[in-house]
Amino acid sequence: MNTHSILRKTFALSFVLVWLLLQNAFAQLLNPVQFEYSTKKVSANEVELLFTAHIQSGWHLYSQFLESGGPLPTEFHFPKDNSYKLLGKTSEPKATVVYDDMFQMNVAYFSDKVTFRQRIRVLSEQDFTINGTIDYMVCNSETCVPFNDIDFSFTVKGCPQPVEEDIAETPADSVSTEAPDTVISSTPILSESTPTPSTPKTSSGLLQFFFIAFAAGLLTLLTPCVFPVIPMTVSFFIKQNSLRKAFVYGLSIIGIFTLPVLLLSLITFVAGSNFITADFANTLSTHWLPNLLFFSVFFIFALSFLGAFEITLPASWQNSADKKSRSSSWSVFFMAFTLVLVSFSCTGPIVGTVLVESISSMQGNAATLATYARPTIGMLGYSLGIAIPFTLFAMFPKWLQALPKSGSWLNTIKTVLGFVELALSLKFLSVADQAYHWHLLDREVYLALWIAISFALGLYLLGRIKLKSDPDHQHIGVGRLFSALIAFAFSLYLLPGMFGAPLTALSGYIPPKHTLDFDLSENRTAATTSSVCEQPLYGDILSGPAGLDCFFDYEQGMKCAKEQNKPVFIDFTGHGCVNCREMESRVLSHPQVQQLLKENFVVISLYVDDKTELPPTDYVTGSDGKLKKTIGKKYADFQISRFGINAQPYYVLLNLDGELLTTPQAYDRDVNHFIQFLQTGLHNFALNK
Repeated sequence: MNTHSILRKTFALSFVLVWLLLQNAFAQLLNPVQFEYSTKKVSANEVELLFTAHIQSGWHLYSQFLESGGPLPTEFHFPKDNSYKLLGKTSEPKATVVYDDMFQMNVAYFSDKVTFRQRIRVLSEQDFTINGTIDYMVCNSETCVPFNDIDFSFTVKGCPQPVEEDIAETPADSVSTEAPDTVISSTPILSESTPTPSTPKTSSGLLQFFFIAFAAGLLTLLTPCVFPVIPMTVSFFIKQNSLRKAFVYGLSIIGIFTLPVLLLSLITFVAGSNFITADFANTLSTHWLPNLLFFSVFFIFALSFLGAFEITLPASWQNSADKKSRSSSWSVFFMAFTLVLVSFSCTGPIVGTVLVESISSMQGNAATLATYARPTIGMLGYSLGIAIPFTLFAMFPKWLQALPKSGSWLNTIKTVLGFVELALSLKFLSVADQAYHWHLLDREVYLALWIAISFALGLYLLGRIKLKSDPDHQHIGVGRLFSALIAFAFSLYLLPGMFGAPLTALSGYIPPKHTLDFDLSENRTAATTSSVCEQPLYGDILSGPAGLDCFFDYEQGMKCAKEQNKPVFIDFTGHGCVNCREMESRVLSHPQVQQLLKENFVVISLYVDDKTELPPTDYVTGSDGKLKKTIGKKYADFQISRFGINAQPYYVLLNLDGELLTTPQAYDRDVNHFIQFLQTGLHNFALNK
């Protein structure tokens, strides 16, 4: 069996493995139930914990009271704590009871929405948190899916004069199954001290969490910072002929992502403190130093692809490695390290979400070795999702050499990659430029450079520009001609963007429109927010999403909302957020969305990566105990501590007391969904005036 046949079979086997892992990961992600958690004060020392389950159409959630031998009942598990005492069992409204042919028995279940209630007596004078888990099963007409150890959390206010007498617990058979008297609105209003509604946490199951992180790694391949690196990988391995090096490449990616997190987790476990800060990924993806480093790496690769020089490790490093092994893997590790570096601007928010979700389980006295291992397990799954596809690409670079006239064709591809890398390098420089307000690479300058690069690429493909590594071309092939036409067409497409055209297809890759110095597409007017309330803080350096008038300070925006008696729309965004620009261009710019926001909401845009220094009087101490001195750090911590997430974009609707009006919205380019989100918030605001 020849090498080519072995490679084909290895590729087929690896593809099947990746497909099975992906299927498993998406199966783990399936969860048709969302729980919302809120509290209701019953008396001076008694509180009701409310578990409101929103069930997708076609699915049903089973009752707590089922006979054995059937589906799994819903169960609530509360930890023992001296701060409170359970009063009776968890109650539920009247369930639908039917005979189920699958289980051959009567079953009780809920559809659409149900609220479970647990009454507790407060025994503590201090505020405290109740963390527990839920087990349940959901079914539709085709399948059933069990979910175990789903985390819940309630923050309960202490009682100034706790009552310590015991009250006999209500026996299970006396728990009412009738609907409670209190009417719960279709979208509950949660108090500011109550955890916000979120997707049920699957973090307690380490295997399930691993597969979710693995799926996130696979999805990362589709980000604009990672996908362009795939051809670079093929180009690097074009002269390699070693399966061992391909596997070393994959293991290096895994190690670079996982080992630092493992080390920090071990330090945290031993020290018993939270050394892993929640805004680490955000800082790494937007700070000027790493972004200039990413820009430099891309720029150096571009020069190498254009033939300026060959990238090699220092000769002293290679000689030292040769003494230990005839076949060095250091160059492969360097390639893997470069991949991680240049892609971190896009992977940072995803990595940050995985870490924050993992680290949140460490808080409190109940943390175990398993909880401290969660960040490492998450990074292992995430890095595998990235490493497996790149390893497969690294295993088959020799296939390109089997093409006719591979030498000339590969040189052209390499040079084209140089132009592409040169254009992509500007993205990292632009992120730092926006975060620090340098105004060196505003929209028209950025587009001018892209137009020049694209036009030069077209001239190169037509043979009008020749580099020293290019052979003389007697004629231009059809492929080169069409590629040149595409490059010229792209230049023409970019040209109107310098005069105000939105360039929606590229909105996530180019600086926002408000950085344009000369905009002929519309007549600019001064912000009208100041005529309604006071002049927005930081309005001279920050701009609202899609041209909306807004505030950039939470307290100032809430003050204006109370004056105008309007609900609040919070836009958690960032200068380096690709998806934020996409949402602004495709959703927030929609005429109906614009009308709803302008007429009915006070908009607050909070930049989580802005590096502007706050006045000393505005410094805040974050949830990690550290002083937050910049706009970005202040509101990144605010988003994490208040809403339990650090992904952007993230849209939140609040009433005048800072309470949620509906479940927050993340990245979703469906305009109708977003309009429904806004209308639901307005409806609930009107109901609770």
